[in-house]
Amino acid sequence: MSENNEFSFENPQYRKTYWHTCSHVMAQAVKRLWPEVKLAIGPSIDNGFYYDFDAPFNFTQENLDAIEAEMRKICKEKLKLERFELPREEAIKYMQEKDEPYKVELINDLPEDAHISFYTQGEFTDLCAGPHLDSTGRIKGNAIKLTQCCGAYWRGDSKRKMLQRIYAVAFPKKEELDQYLAEQAEALKRDHNKLGRELEYFTTVDVIGQGLPVLLPKGARVVQLMQRWVEDTEQQRGYLLTKTPLMAKRELYKISGHWDHYLDGMFVLGDPHDETKECFALRPMTCPFQYQVFLNRARSYRDLPMRLGETSTLFRNEDSGEMHGLIRVRQFTISEGHIILRPDQLEEEFRHCLELAKYCLETVGLLEDCTFRFSQWDPNNTEKYIGTPEQWDEAQGIMGKILDHLGIKYTIGIDEAAFYGPKLDIQYKNVFGKEDTLVTIQIDQLLAEQFDMSYIDQHGQKVRPYIIHRTPPGCYERTLAYLIAKYAGALPTWLSPTQVALLPLADRHLDYVNEIKKALEQRGVRVMVDDRNEKINKKIRDSQMEKIPYMLVIGDRDVENGTVSVRSRKDGDLGAMAPADFYANLTEEIATRAR
Repeated sequence: MSENNEFSFENPQYRKTYWHTCSHVMAQAVKRLWPEVKLAIGPSIDNGFYYDFDAPFNFTQENLDAIEAEMRKICKEKLKLERFELPREEAIKYMQEKDEPYKVELINDLPEDAHISFYTQGEFTDLCAGPHLDSTGRIKGNAIKLTQCCGAYWRGDSKRKMLQRIYAVAFPKKEELDQYLAEQAEALKRDHNKLGRELEYFTTVDVIGQGLPVLLPKGARVVQLMQRWVEDTEQQRGYLLTKTPLMAKRELYKISGHWDHYLDGMFVLGDPHDETKECFALRPMTCPFQYQVFLNRARSYRDLPMRLGETSTLFRNEDSGEMHGLIRVRQFTISEGHIILRPDQLEEEFRHCLELAKYCLETVGLLEDCTFRFSQWDPNNTEKYIGTPEQWDEAQGIMGKILDHLGIKYTIGIDEAAFYGPKLDIQYKNVFGKEDTLVTIQIDQLLAEQFDMSYIDQHGQKVRPYIIHRTPPGCYERTLAYLIAKYAGALPTWLSPTQVALLPLADRHLDYVNEIKKALEQRGVRVMVDDRNEKINKKIRDSQMEKIPYMLVIGDRDVENGTVSVRSRKDGDLGAMAPADFYANLTEEIATRAR
């Protein structure tokens, strides 16, 4: 796309503006159909737009169809969008007269010096900062689709009223909408929240709670395999293994800054405001704990870099509305590491962290769907961060130079940094097109000061170290979710909970089958025997439904000839072969972590 083609749908800013105008068309359609409905907010998002409504009834599919039809009419009317501003008091009075209490609240919350702007199209006016298209006629009416209606708390606060949020998408051409809907239908088939339950990787239980999934034997096995692989890889790369507590007193979090900047996201045991009594909190991060390893004794410059790694269980008090399968949870497991180092080691160690993350993601097959984001602080929102502007400028300058020197292509995310430092986020786009942070690598020069960490340099001077925070494969539960979706449940052989299914045609073949089973298990292969009194076609079909990579069908001829009849999930019927040949091929596929 030409950089000058600013009105192309391929241009992210134009696409955002297009969808934002569509949200106003949706709101206008709803007000035409049901004037009593109150309007909240209607932004564009990564894959479309939505509007939140306060309606005295629940929107049905019939209602959504009517809204779509009215939106098409509005597009055909080619209404001009016009912007105007009002002083605060007039703006409040204007929305009060329209009986729009949510808009009044939004205006009251704007800064005193804010420009309060509105957009009008025909009889409809909405509070909005813009920008917008110049006419509703720019929107292709028959390429709009309302995709979902669900509940959403006003301003994301569970103590406020539950509104109805209507999600939608729109494109300049109907063919593009049809393609998008077809892709979404395919994505639904791969949705880990559906497929992962059907294949019995995980479940959730109401009496346990939201965001607290139970990993069933299959899911637990896959996570265990990834953990062992990552821990072994880290050991090969010079990491020292730690095992630290799951909770700590509030005093530790006060030193780290989590108590002041992350308290709402923590599970606290006790009254956080009663300083006369001991108060604990489950850990949301491992860093304050691992620093104690460094602080255990005096350190020299010769001790650095110190690479600390731990498979950590963490706890974060996410909002209930954010919970989703294995992707957004309240308890999760992560390969968390911290490198404590000298300034002259920073670029090399950052490169090592990036190489490790890319190796892990490439091995499991997720790297091809990843992008990189340089997450920085917002100098206009300094309350959520620690440190001075000079320290942030220095840290971000260092990271920017490293990223540029390493040739990393990245976008910049303002106000996406950790409260203590900038970070490189590796963003993964899931099958629905939504982007999540999978891996982070952070540069931190502030927490070493908070914890009074130092080492003696070659001149005998006490010096503060730098710290790199990193998570090479990210959260294991989230990674499992992405793998289930990417491979539609058919995980690579090395990660499959069961790698081989032995399918005897009759009970008389069981002795030979058990010999094969023992030989496979001696080679570390995960194998099961289907000795049910069922026809072989049903056994094959069931193994296929379970996404097992290989099936060995054993009959009279195999017993007589000392062979195995191999069926591959990927390549179909491979015919009879000597067990030794099958073992050799299979173990090589597992050892190389082939996909």
